[in-house]
Amino acid sequence: MNTTNPQSERCRIVLVAPPLEHGSKLAELLASALSGGDVASVILDSNGLDEASFQTVAEQAVPIIQQAGAAALIINDTRIAGRVGADGVHIEGKAEDVAETLQKHSPRMIVGSGNLRDRHTAMEIGELQPDYVFFGKIGADNKPDAHPRNLSLAEWWAAMIEIPCIVQAGSDLQGIVAAAETGADFVALGRAVFDAPDPAMAVAEANRLLDERAPRFES
Repeated sequence: MNTTNPQSERCRIVLVAPPLEHGSKLAELLASALSGGDVASVILDSNGLDEASFQTVAEQAVPIIQQAGAAALIINDTRIAGRVGADGVHIEGKAEDVAETLQKHSPRMIVGSGNLRDRHTAMEIGELQPDYVFFGKIGADNKPDAHPRNLSLAEWWAAMIEIPCIVQAGSDLQGIVAAAETGADFVALGRAVFDAPDPAMAVAEANRLLDERAPRFES
């Protein structure tokens, strides 16, 4: 996760890219979004694409992400992550999957864990010391506001645990404020950016909202 940025005194943006079959279209969309301002990382989801097709898409997307100074993360596929030179993997699976991935690929790769839905599971994953935890399910930001459960979990985690957390915001860009107020290190945006008429303007507005209203971290 890219943390070396002037915005690091407050939470930063993680983009969840839409699953697109055509790599050139995704690359164009990412280039637009990333031109809008600070983004810590981008998570790429295959969402049903076969391995070869997703690798082709990722090969075009990863350089765009990295050239913008963000970390490129692949969901659940360490082989493709290695082949395309991604910075890490985002695991949505059992604790055993996270443990195995950490053992094989950390610290060479960023390894994070997502789709955590309760405190017990979050603590179980936290004991493995991933690079981050993610409260929310990739692709589930289909309502304007963040899920109350995710906000509650992020607030609880941020107050107790040093491992960084990401909280999934909703499809309305204004919801980034409530997500930031949990104290999470990062706020994930998907539809709020990529369904916007101008993804670059959406990222710029998200950063403006965070600059103005996100709580500051203690140094």
